[in-house]
Amino acid sequence: MEMKKKPVLVIMAAGMGSRYGGLKQIDPVDAHGNKIIDFSIYDAVEAGFEKVVFIIKKAIEKEFKEHIGDRMAAHVKVEYVYQELF
Repeated sequence: MEMKKKPVLVIMAAGMGSRYGGLKQIDPVDAHGNKIIDFSIYDAVEAGFEKVVFIIKKAIEKEFKEHIGDRMAAHVKVEYVYQELF
């Protein structure tokens, strides 16, 4: 029996928003408080994705998880990869 692997959504969200003035990843874009990333994840889940991997910096981990990751974990498997400059 051949097992089909489901696609994985990888979202690069490590930006610190220095020119923007804050973490644009967590700012709402509509009156309902939705973030732009919400729409991308929703579309991916509807298309059959079962996992999302966020590439973030450790410096934004707590805030990112509170505003995005923990909420998304109710709908899709969530993992994190950390990008750091050495």
